[in-house]
Amino acid sequence: MKLLTLAGAFVVILGTQPRVVVPAAGPPPVGPYSPGVIADGYLYVSGQGAKTADGQMPATFEAQAQQTLDNVKAVVEAAGLTLDHVVYTHAYLEDISNSAVLDRVYARYFPRDPPARALIGVARLPGTPVEINAVAVIDRTGRTPVKVRDSDAQLPYSPGVLTHDRLFISSLPGRDASGSIPADAASEVDAALDRFKAVIEAAGLSLAHVVFVNPYLTSLIPSGAMNERYAKRFEFGNTPARATISVSALPEGHIVFTGVAVRDLSKRKAIRPKNMAPSPTASPCVFAGETLYCSAKSGFIPGPLSGIYAATVEHQLRQTMRNQLDNFEEGGLTFSDIVAANVYLDNVDDFAKMNAVYEQYFPGAVKPARTTVQQIAPGTREPDEKGAYPTLEQVSFVAVRSPDR
Repeated sequence: MKLLTLAGAFVVILGTQPRVVVPAAGPPPVGPYSPGVIADGYLYVSGQGAKTADGQMPATFEAQAQQTLDNVKAVVEAAGLTLDHVVYTHAYLEDISNSAVLDRVYARYFPRDPPARALIGVARLPGTPVEINAVAVIDRTGRTPVKVRDSDAQLPYSPGVLTHDRLFISSLPGRDASGSIPADAASEVDAALDRFKAVIEAAGLSLAHVVFVNPYLTSLIPSGAMNERYAKRFEFGNTPARATISVSALPEGHIVFTGVAVRDLSKRKAIRPKNMAPSPTASPCVFAGETLYCSAKSGFIPGPLSGIYAATVEHQLRQTMRNQLDNFEEGGLTFSDIVAANVYLDNVDDFAKMNAVYEQYFPGAVKPARTTVQQIAPGTREPDEKGAYPTLEQVSFVAVRSPDR
């Protein structure tokens, strides 16, 4: 292992393996994750909160948003990059009414050709009212914002951003021909999918190029209605990897779709373990070149008598990791190849319990970048009449295949 000092930061270099980026000054990670990880031409920045390096929380939301983006910037610059290299962000707010303030602050950090962005309201975050993660491309050659016909040029994000090999797609609300959010759920799902598709086609691609999708939906959109409309857009058994996340609120409407597409269709390959049947809505994992995007998994046991039979977040997480391992083994990867993770908790009070189990799977020097949120209010934890428990956690991963494989 070699330790390189770069622009006042420390970058851990492990041969041709992923590199860990740690700013010399900044709030320390609050869990077993790295502030940033560089792999396959991209920097993955962990979800950054609003605290300063000495653990203080600014008094106003505007100052909190600024500090959060300063923390993102610190990781990006520690990698030797600038905010102009950022191509995709996710912003999570405990209070969605703060979105206008966030937009105002956000625009100051990305004044030209801003990255694609997903903005969602969640129930709770681990010790911060706002959390933002990011993906930055190492080589800006070919970085191009994608516009669509009805996009507002004044928005602080681009509908999509192209890089040399991928397209990153913002979360955009669905609108009908009059510009309004449709009144019924099925029509709104279709309208949101149409906006998602419009960005992809404006980039010269098709839905077949998509490798990963986050549908974010509130309780006003039944998941069955969403799945029925969604399945019609993709090839059965060859769908993108997907993390379907129920959220507390959205800035507009009740459902949005955000995700990633690969530019060269020959570099797209879906992975499905042999013990899983083809799905009309999600592939377990999909390769975009050497990068593997994996669907969110829970502690669900597939097959006969399927369900979640673990009562605690610790036991459910172990089954989740077992389920994800099936995916990685099918793709010829291991947990050591993971570079980024999203953890969704039923209750953020389980944060420490989750971390205690999670860190056992990443004992090496390269711990993935990570974002953790509690997306909706906690549910009941009682088993049903068959003894199955509700989902207490979900985890999705991004991994990169080592060059020697």
